[in-house]
Amino acid sequence: MDYRIFSLGSNDGLSKKISERLGVPLGKIQCKTFSDGEQYVQFQENLRGKSIFLVQSTNPPSDNWTRLFLAIDAARGASAHEITAVIPYFGYARQDRKDRPREPISARVFAVTLEAIGTNRLLTMDLHNDAIGGFFRTTNVDYLYARPVFISYFKDIFKDAIEKDELVVVSPDAGGVVRAQSYAKRLMKSAELAIIHKERDMPNQVARMKLIGDVKSKVTLVVDDMIDTCGTLATAATLLVENGAREVYAAATHGILSGQALSVIDRSPIKKVFITDTISNDRTLSPKIEVVSVGGIFGDAIQRITNGESLSALFEAE
Repeated sequence: MDYRIFSLGSNDGLSKKISERLGVPLGKIQCKTFSDGEQYVQFQENLRGKSIFLVQSTNPPSDNWTRLFLAIDAARGASAHEITAVIPYFGYARQDRKDRPREPISARVFAVTLEAIGTNRLLTMDLHNDAIGGFFRTTNVDYLYARPVFISYFKDIFKDAIEKDELVVVSPDAGGVVRAQSYAKRLMKSAELAIIHKERDMPNQVARMKLIGDVKSKVTLVVDDMIDTCGTLATAATLLVENGAREVYAAATHGILSGQALSVIDRSPIKKVFITDTISNDRTLSPKIEVVSVGGIFGDAIQRITNGESLSALFEAE
């Protein structure tokens, strides 16, 4: 299959790693922002009959979503055969349902828009809720998970703790238990798991946290799909230390790290936070943060898509 990969500017570092994995150069495209903030996109090579992959994380969301929409429209107008939106981080995924009257289901809005402008396929990683795929009707949705990459990395990082059966995987809330369990059973034979349960006396009041499970003298690893302001994570880390945890680590696919997140991490008892490069790391990060690249798994997924092969093998090779 004749295909091309284009970086739309939100995560050039990851795009480059994907192209290196595939052994193909990135396509030529011009992206710029006008003085009034409007976006401009122009492909600088022939797209007719080609399958194209547009790499664009959508954080910060507004400009990056807009640029992606414009690029898809331009590609459709240039007679591209198949258009795949490669969105490592899908912005607005947390707004996947209506919690209050008269508010939008924002994730659905972006799904419907992607479909309406002619997106044939979406390739994304660790959606906040996999059910978002149900918002699409004609666009094929392929999911990737950072777990295989993290598991391989952690087996080396936590080798001693794993051998001594001293590692405990922690879910930061009840909703993340399945994710934490999937890590635990792949890292340790005993699949030790702890859960942080949040309690509220009344709506909108600060949550109390309770720990379910034994972490005394253990190395703890809190796993989540994303970390944003890091306040809850820091509180969870303090709770783990208070309950006797020897060391606290955290891992999340998407390192949003907004507001005062970096200083919160620096002040917390967390020893190291592992994130991937789904969101551009062309920024100053805390020395406590370590980045694990997912460029390889995205490259392998694109190769399998172009060859008509299954992506499930990427999850099994852990």
